Formats: sequence, structure tokens, C-alpha cells
Amino acid sequence: MEKIVSVNYFKVVCFFILSTTVLFATINQVKKVEIKKGELRLEFTKNCDKNKIKTFTLTKPYRKVFDFKNTRLLNKNMFHNSDRCKIAQYKPNTVRVVIQNQNPYSCTPYKPMLTEKKYHIPLPKGIQSLPATRYQKTKIDIKVTNIKRLATTNKSITLQPIAKERGNKVKYCSHKNELIVIDAGHGGHDSGAVGGSKKEKDLVLSIAKKVGKELKKRGYSVYLTRNSNRFLKLSQRTHIADKKGAVAFVSIHANSVPKKRRAKVHGVETFFLQNTRDARSQRIAARENSAVLKGAGSKLSKSVIIDSVLTGPKIVQSNKLAIDVQKRIMTNLRAHYRGVKDGGVRHAPFYVLVGASRPSILVEVGYISHPRERKRLFNTHYQGLIAKGIAEGVSNYLRNRKKEIDF
Repeated sequence: MEKIVSVNYFKVVCFFILSTTVLFATINQVKKVEIKKGELRLEFTKNCDKNKIKTFTLTKPYRKVFDFKNTRLLNKNMFHNSDRCKIAQYKPNTVRVVIQNQNPYSCTPYKPMLTEKKYHIPLPKGIQSLPATRYQKTKIDIKVTNIKRLATTNKSITLQPIAKERGNKVKYCSHKNELIVIDAGHGGHDSGAVGGSKKEKDLVLSIAKKVGKELKKRGYSVYLTRNSNRFLKLSQRTHIADKKGAVAFVSIHANSVPKKRRAKVHGVETFFLQNTRDARSQRIAARENSAVLKGAGSKLSKSVIIDSVLTGPKIVQSNKLAIDVQKRIMTNLRAHYRGVKDGGVRHAPFYVLVGASRPSILVEVGYISHPRERKRLFNTHYQGLIAKGIAEGVSNYLRNRKKEIDF
């Protein structure tokens, strides 16, 4: 009996070793990458099988993507990625090449004659020829000790990809091609919520301006729907993000409840567009919608909301954006203030989020009706922490989104 068990165990081990060997034997490797004579040239350790290359395109911005299946990079730092041409290990057995261009372009990749181990991809004009490179650590690289120092000096700091380091100054990479639209709710004749003579329209404008500064500090382009005390119609608010080609839309508001509940209800909440049966979310959406619909000029039916939810691919991304923003706001506030309530990420049918076809969220920064929270909300330091949290959340979302799409 023992002999039979031993024989069976030996067979299983042999089968595992054999199958693993066969699996790894089928994996190809990219051993060289270079841009030469207007082409991206890849060289492999084995024959390059065209049937294992998947090609597709993405838009906003336009990108041509090549996925090489059953392939790995011999050295992940073998090629210095640029904004327009990138190569990375997208999945354990998939190498992805992404070529970005302002306009769609067509090309015919090919395998040079007399070799099966090379694959050439013609590039759009403007991508400079670069020699094949190997990764070498330079003075520009950030030392681990400096990262630790920055992390310990400020727990809420979010480290971005860094272009340079000079002394103790950190310079963020430029994201000027990524525009974020910040919408300060209400304005003009519409004061929004009012508590203790304080007005929502003034509060959210102040925070919106601070968010703009924080995002610009990180290298992003920013557009404020309003930078003064003026009222915007619904049609103006909803379409600005699309007209400007924004990558994200953030609308900033403050909450309020009736007198009976003012001493109890407080906290920060972040919403994304979706229909809901939650009575509380419906009440908040109804209050905000009542203001913007006054200037709409025509009634909007519920079908507008439903259609947007059912047909809008932005919903999933809006949810992710909301999660990142809510998390960073709470982390920053709780590091300096006690008793800040996390209202969480919620969904509700806000009309102001319907028009933009890109990731869109609405941040309720707190309850202006709550005495203690109102006092904090009109404190410059507290506003700065909220603004920093929103900027960090947007930045985290965009960085993760790039990883999902590009690599």
C-alpha cells in the first residue's frame, strides 16, 4: 500500500514539474526595445507569433495599444517610457505597448525579413528616435531615505511621480494635459444652505479656490466654473467639463438639516450619480436640485437621470473617484480634528452630475447647520485640509486610472 502511495505521489510531482516546464517554455521575452527611424523596434528571445498580439485603440486621448500575450520583459527598466510611447508588464504574461497621438493614425506593424524574433511598429510623426537604453540609477532618482523623511514629516502627504529633487524641494511631474473642473455650488442670488448667518455659497467658493491651488501645485490644469459670487444655470454647469475636455468633474457643496436635527447630524459625504431608494440621499439630492433647476429654463424628467445611469460608462469610474476623494479628506481631517464623522460614499440623482460624460462627483464637505462643524468649516486651516484631501483623492484616482488603461 505504501509503495502505491509513493508511486502516485511521485507521478503527481513529475506531472507538476513537467507542466510547469512546458508552461514557462512557451513564454517569450522582450530582450531589447528601441526607437529608430520612426519605428518602435522590439526584439524577442524566441519567435514572435503575430497570432498572440492583440491590437486595439482607446480615445480621449487617442492611444494605439498592442498586447503581446505569453510574453515578459527581460528587464522592466530596459526602456525609458515617454508621454507618447510606453511599454510595461501589464499582466504577469502580457507585455503592453501604448502609443499616444493627438489624432488617430494607422500603421502596419511587420516582422523584418530573415528574422522571426523582431517586431517593428511604425510610429506617428514627432516621436523622436532614441537609442536602446538600459536602466541606470542617476542623481534624479529619489533616495529611499528622503521618501521616509517626507512621509514622517506629514502623515497625510501623497507622494506623486517626481521629476526632480533639488535639496529639500520636491517638484511634481507636469499633468498640464489633464484638466480638472471644480464646481463651487450655488452663487449669486442662490445662497445655498444658511446657518448662523453663514452662507454655503461663500464656503464652497473658498474651498474650490483652495482645491484649484492644490491641484495646480501637483501639475494639473484647473478650471473653476465660478471664481466669484455669481449664479450659473444648470446647462452651464453640466456641460463645462465636456467642453473643456476635463478628465474629472468635482462639484463642492455643504449640507444642512432642519432645526430639530441640527445638533445631531454632521459629517463629510461624497456622492456619485445614480438612482437610489435611500430616503436620506434623496432628500439631499432634492435640496441641491431645487436650486439648480430654477435656472434650467425647462423641467428635467426622471428619465434623464435613469438614462444617464443606464448608458453612462462614467458611473463605475465616478464611484472610484468618490472613494479616493472621501478617503483622503477623512484622513487629513482626522489627523488634526477629533469627532469628524465619515458619512461615506453614497449615490444619489444629482442633476448637476448628469451632463458631464466623464467621472463626476459631488462633495458635501460638512453640515453648515451643525454648530461645531459650521465653526470648523469656516476655519481656513480646516478648509485647507479638505481642499488637500480632494486634490490628493483626484490625483490618486487619475494615477490608478492610468495604470488600468495604459498598463
